[in-house]
Parts: sequence; structure tokens; C-alpha cells
Amino acid sequence: MNKVIKWMGVVILILVIFVGYLLFAPNIFPVSEEKGFLCIPDSSTFKDVQKYLQRDARVLNFKTFNYAAHLMHYGDNIHPGRYQLKTAMNNFQLIRLLRSGRQTPVKLTFNNIRTKEQLAGRLGKQLMADSLNIMKVLNDTAFLSKYGLNPDNAIVLFIPNTYQIFWNVTAKKLVERMDKEYNKFWTPERRAKAAAIPLQLPEVSTLASIVEEETNNKKDQPMVAGLYINRLKVGMPLQADPTIKFALGDFSLKRILSGNLRVNSPYNTYRNLGLPPGPIRVASERGIDAVLNYNHHNYIYMCASETLNGEHKFAVTWKEHVANAKKYRQTLNELKIFK
Repeated sequence: MNKVIKWMGVVILILVIFVGYLLFAPNIFPVSEEKGFLCIPDSSTFKDVQKYLQRDARVLNFKTFNYAAHLMHYGDNIHPGRYQLKTAMNNFQLIRLLRSGRQTPVKLTFNNIRTKEQLAGRLGKQLMADSLNIMKVLNDTAFLSKYGLNPDNAIVLFIPNTYQIFWNVTAKKLVERMDKEYNKFWTPERRAKAAAIPLQLPEVSTLASIVEEETNNKKDQPMVAGLYINRLKVGMPLQADPTIKFALGDFSLKRILSGNLRVNSPYNTYRNLGLPPGPIRVASERGIDAVLNYNHHNYIYMCASETLNGEHKFAVTWKEHVANAKKYRQTLNELKIFK
């Protein structure tokens, strides 16, 4: 009887050691610090999780992971998301994390975006939703109408910043979240300044996008904004060269020639009065604030400075403007910049 008890004790000890090894031995290592996350899409099966784990981590012993997952009934508790992997995690730590659904948010960032397609592509690289799904939502007229927007101006919701957001957010939920951030940004003070111009909020972003494409010079931006507002108030076409580049889909143009001005597009501000239908880039906070805090002056003409330092020369009269433009064209000719 004592021998039986002894052997049972040995067996139990072996089982305890085995289960301890199974659950608590270091087994999971991230591929790298930059890629230290396991991403599990919606509707994933346990086999899918195994595949994603092989992709996103270095696993010393997959058999022990599978045994541990079965022991902890993980197959019945799969939650999609993005989970942080730590060096030398054991099976118990990883499976408990995955079962809990406690994912690590993405620090979503985007800046220097010109088109809706570029925006969708940048977002799709950081989130589970791919660029096609994001584009579909940003082109969904009925859905966007809930936010008072349309496919032409939907990108105004996306003000460049860093946002904490879950990796598996859907494209529609992403828009919902960005609308909340948009309304936080548009404080009563900013709204009052927009109303005083007067411009609707999407129009402010549209004008800001033109200003930012016109110049990245922080000092010049409120001046340029004031000039365009002056033109809007007197019913003069904006005649903004960046809108021609957008209409042509060619942002590399250094010179806008008379042939370019004939492009048939609602974004051609030489042929159409007022603002274009939407932004020509994703406007930044600085660009928006440059419009809201525009410089009050009498200038209605401007030309890039012949110094090519990003600054502009402003004029009240056509005669002054012609003289400024002549100096600028002369510099371009000397540098053999013809387009």
C-alpha cells in the first residue's frame, strides 16, 4: 500500500512538473521590438491564431502552446485584436492575455497626406481595416450624410495627430471616432472664429488645405489665408495654383502654364468661383488655425518670392503683382524650370 501511495506521489509530482513546464516555461519571444505584437483579425479560428503566432512571434515549442491552449479552453474564447508580446512570455501569460481580450491600442498617426487614397492607404497599414474598406466608407454618401459630410469633404474629419485606437476597429467605427475627435478640436472659440469669416467648418479645412499647399512658411500662412478670404469676399476667383495641381493629379509641377488652367474640374479655381468641393490635402491644426487667425490686410494678389525660400510677395494692385511675378518667372527661367 505504501508503495502504491509512493508511486502515486511520483506520478502526481511528474504531472505537476509537466503542467508547470507546459504553462510556465518561457516559450514566446517577439520577432523584434518594432514588431512585438500578435494581430488576430475578426472571425479567427484557433488554427488561424497558430498561423498568426508563427508569423508574429518566435515560439520555442508549439506543442506546449497547443496543449496549454487546450487545457485553458482558449479555442472557445478567441477575441480579435492586437496583443503585445513580451520577451520570454510563457504559455499561461499569453493565453490568459488572449482570452481576456485586453489588446494594446495602436498609436494611429497620419500627416502630409494629399489625397483620400493616400489617407486610406496610410490608415490601412496601421489597422485591421484595409484601404479598400476605408475608401468604401469615405465614399459612402448615405453614411457620411450623418456627419454632415460627403465624399468630397469627408477627409476634414482626419486632423493629423496621434490617436489611441484599437487595431480591429471597423472603418465605420473609425469615422465615428474621428468625428468625436473632430468635435473636440472644434472648440467654441474656433467655431466662433469660423462663423465670423464666415465659413462652415469643412470650408475652413478646405481653405486651410489650399493655404498649406501654397506655402509651408508658418509666417506666411495667415497672410495667404487673409488674401484668399479677401478674394472670396469680393467675388474674385481664388486662382490658387495648388488646386490646379490637384485637379491634374500632378503635384510635381513647379510652374502652372496657361494650358494647365483649362483643366475641366470643380477644383479649377481659375474657372470656378468660391472654394472647391473639398480639401486638396488633409489640413493640419496649424493650417486650420492660420485660416481662423488670418491676417487682416488689403492684399488680393501674391506671387512666390524670387528667392524661392517659400515666402511670398503680396500686392494690392495688379501693377505691383505683375512686377513681382516677372522677377519670379525670371528666376525660374534662369534655373531652367519650365514645368
